Amino acid sequence: MRILVVSDTHGDVHSLLELLRTNSTAQVVIHCGDGASDVQEVAHLFPSKMFISVRGNCDFCTDVPYAESITLEGKKIFVTHGHLYNVKSDLYALSLSAREQGADMVLFGHTHVQTEIYDDGLYMLNPGSLKGWGGTYALVDINDKGILINCLSKNS
Repeated sequence: MRILVVSDTHGDVHSLLELLRTNSTAQVVIHCGDGASDVQEVAHLFPSKMFISVRGNCDFCTDVPYAESITLEGKKIFVTHGHLYNVKSDLYALSLSAREQGADMVLFGHTHVQTEIYDDGLYMLNPGSLKGWGGTYALVDINDKGILINCLSKNS
């Protein structure tokens, strides 16, 4: 299963739409916050894809949850924006929460900095910010061999 992971689009619907069109093999799209309305604007154009979105600190007037847990291909994934876990300071609180939930992977945003960490059985991934020319994102493949993360830039 291929998962397209994005965050912090901040109204850049064009970049999100372009990325969705060029990554047609992704069955699931996860948005880690600060772009809930962007997801709502494009999701109906891709009815065969599953969309998961969480609320960020700049997502106003939405009923999207602040966190979501989902199991895909037997792997539990915890998704949050990260601002409620102070991820700009460190990842300890986020890691602790993910481990308490039994997550295999935690996806987050907020810092706009692409980050990939593997720590004692927990994958931690921030795809960065998709907004603008140098936007970044990630592809996650889950198969019988495990989890493979590929961090990318939309202009590379």
